[in-house]
Amino acid sequence: MKRRKRRFWARIRRALAITILTALLVPGLLIVLMRWVAPPTSSFMLQAHRGGLGQATACARVEREWVPWRGIADSAKLAVLAAEDQRFPEHWGFDVTAIGEALEAHLDGQALRGASTISQQVAKNLFLWPGRSPVRKALEAYLTVWIELSWPKQRTLEIYLNTAQFGPCVFGVGAAAAHYFGQPALALSSRESALLAAVLPNPSAYDVGAPSPHVRDRADWIEVQMRRLGGGSYLELLGPTVAQ
Repeated sequence: MKRRKRRFWARIRRALAITILTALLVPGLLIVLMRWVAPPTSSFMLQAHRGGLGQATACARVEREWVPWRGIADSAKLAVLAAEDQRFPEHWGFDVTAIGEALEAHLDGQALRGASTISQQVAKNLFLWPGRSPVRKALEAYLTVWIELSWPKQRTLEIYLNTAQFGPCVFGVGAAAAHYFGQPALALSSRESALLAAVLPNPSAYDVGAPSPHVRDRADWIEVQMRRLGGGSYLELLGPTVAQ
């Protein structure tokens, strides 16, 4: 009887170990595959279909169009980096400086602000859900390591630009350029790119088509940062991409 009980619990532990290992490895293997293959969807897109992500209603249809690196205006690439992650060419997935600054500001009594890199945001957009729970942040960190080990910087930014949410049911710079400006992503101007990047902190609340004073002010700031970063010379720091 005791032997059967021990065998039963041994099988349970083995099944649990296999389940956990599979849950950890499958996303990593998908990330490796995405070095060459465009992701067909993302966790955030699927949640938008169900009315998640802070939206008033579910999306009957998610607007999304994959655009390769060469089909995206340099201004759009530069704008999201200026807005979200100016040290993107330098770090390995985690901006230690930004994390330290956020913690220091929090200790001074300010609200704790995010310090997520583009790599971390890609991990979240593709596989996870909104929020700042310790479990979600731990999973995000694990997936970010896979991304940094598997993709060149250009590929990470390419996938970010194609999966980021720019409106309640609008995902990716290709769909956003068509939806808000009636043109392809390659034709985006600096101002249009800055407006798109300005809504990234909260695309369900901010509107590219009818920007609030806050969004316009943020777009102004982004344009200043874009000029400071240096345009094409800054993008050259990202190195080559794999998928074109």
